[in-house]
Amino acid sequence: MVILYLVDAFADRPFGGNPAAVCVLREPRTDAWMQQLAFELGYSETAFVTETEGAFSLRWFTPRIEVPLCGHATLASAHVIWSMGRAKGPIVFHTLSGALTCEQERGMIYLDLPRQDPQDEAPPVGLLPALRSSKALAVKRVDRTFLVELADEASVRAAEPDFRALERVAVGAVMITAPSDDPAFDFVSRFFAPAAGIDEDPVTGSAHCALTPDWAERRGKTTLRARQLSARGGMLEAELRDQRVRIGGRAITVLTGAVVV
Repeated sequence: MVILYLVDAFADRPFGGNPAAVCVLREPRTDAWMQQLAFELGYSETAFVTETEGAFSLRWFTPRIEVPLCGHATLASAHVIWSMGRAKGPIVFHTLSGALTCEQERGMIYLDLPRQDPQDEAPPVGLLPALRSSKALAVKRVDRTFLVELADEASVRAAEPDFRALERVAVGAVMITAPSDDPAFDFVSRFFAPAAGIDEDPVTGSAHCALTPDWAERRGKTTLRARQLSARGGMLEAELRDQRVRIGGRAITVLTGAVVV
């Protein structure tokens, strides 16, 4: 039997932010089993935590693939481990992206994630038509993810991508971003990854590993506040620290259960 938690991450209320399933494993399971469970659950990410001799390993699966980094499911996993009483102080997860440290501070959970610096790049054929946007101010790339800057928050909100066309473009994911209209926030964004089985991700912590250094340079500061403008919505705090990005948010458990197969 596997204990299962459903946690809303980067949420200040239940049913907000980004839901992640967190499975706490007493013993390792096969990759095929984890992928099948992630597909069965259907959330943008299902996290699998295994504790071995006091150390925690963490893996993340979308309904379609395993991914090397996921912010919101890491935040959810730390929330679960603390809720279970399996740790009291900072937690270090061993992952495909190296050791990721999570800390609690002022009712928030902070993740220490690797910095990613997007570079200017010509958009691949079909990208802007799939986004249904010809008004991109800039296009940048980090690994297989493209960052598209739009003119304003209204353009980000109004975007209605053709997800099936976007899935056919040779990219892993796309984030669109613009300055925030609300002076309490520095920037807004949305995140699309249909190639990974996620048309739109509600709140994407890992995207802010690239968004934070990009906006920090333009804002001239290292601490920023951001909103992701999905239907559920979410808020994040981000701090640029040399080659790392510290990302903070809240988490709320909304369901617990068990997987019996």
